[in-house]
Amino acid sequence: MTDPLAQGSTIGILGGGQLGRMLSVAASRLGFRTHIYEPGALPPAGDVAHLVTTAPYEDNDAIFAFATTVDVVTYEFENIPTLTLDALEDHAPIRPGREALRVSQDRLVEKEFLQGLGLKTAPFADVPDMAALATALTQIGTPAILKTRRFGYDGKGQVRIMDPTSAEAALAEMQGAPAILEGFVDFSHEVSVIAARGPDGAVSCFDPGENVHRDGILHTTTVPARLSASQRTDAVLLAANILNALDYVGVLGVELFVTPQGLIVNEIAPRVHNSGHWTQNGCVVDQFEQHIRAIAGWPLGDGKRHADVVMENLIGDDMGRVPELARDPATALHLYGKAEARKGRKMGHVNRIVG
Repeated sequence: MTDPLAQGSTIGILGGGQLGRMLSVAASRLGFRTHIYEPGALPPAGDVAHLVTTAPYEDNDAIFAFATTVDVVTYEFENIPTLTLDALEDHAPIRPGREALRVSQDRLVEKEFLQGLGLKTAPFADVPDMAALATALTQIGTPAILKTRRFGYDGKGQVRIMDPTSAEAALAEMQGAPAILEGFVDFSHEVSVIAARGPDGAVSCFDPGENVHRDGILHTTTVPARLSASQRTDAVLLAANILNALDYVGVLGVELFVTPQGLIVNEIAPRVHNSGHWTQNGCVVDQFEQHIRAIAGWPLGDGKRHADVVMENLIGDDMGRVPELARDPATALHLYGKAEARKGRKMGHVNRIVG
């Protein structure tokens, strides 16, 4: 696909959570339809999409039928089975491409990729067994974090090792999954860059946001972040370097640690990102429309910020604050339509205009 996607075309989205929902809304504003593919029943994105297919990702017949209805395929999460992509790629372009998924699906591969670009990461080591973990702890030291190489998110799939005596118990928590040990980074704060790249190689980055986590889940993102002018430039150039190296098409999130020695890359996410939700009320073109523009071959929007914003996630019982938040004239509510407010479940977010 080289020509811009025409009005009325259908964008296929793998995953029907809140990111798929907001992508569908953005697509509709540009005159596109969306077709959601999601294994779970009644996904949040289903409320706003044109079509929904409910089937496992391993169902080749369902995947083939889905592929015949769409003009381009994108995704709202990175842990998509390789077989699903195999079944799709002969029928519709997948954007971002498979290389971005290959790199981001495995923390070890991702760290090696980033270091190959000359970027700084936390010290790390592959941990296939207890002997490798003992060696890694000797080299990296404690405290450290043992993580599953695949499938972890929002603080899941990881355990801290404060001293070598707890190593065996930590490895047992991995339940046999391939693991990676990462050393602690002494950082002042975390920031993230939401960046986009089009099929023509054009790149546009939003201002870096400053992130605060609670219990492993993003709590707030504040824009502008506490960065010097040179740090801000470095963050944007670093993100552009990653986009170009992956020949990327779409929006990418890059999480960074700010240290006296420079910016250290924590991880990348090949999709729209929770820390970019502030763009919905701080920019003319938000991250969701930017992603749709990129994968549709449209010109990228200007990522310039027109307001200072604090984004706060609404998690679980935070939904009880909605009536109060709705009365705040400086607050924009974004609710995901999820029926049950469970502990640790992202139910929505608010964007507060603070300047």
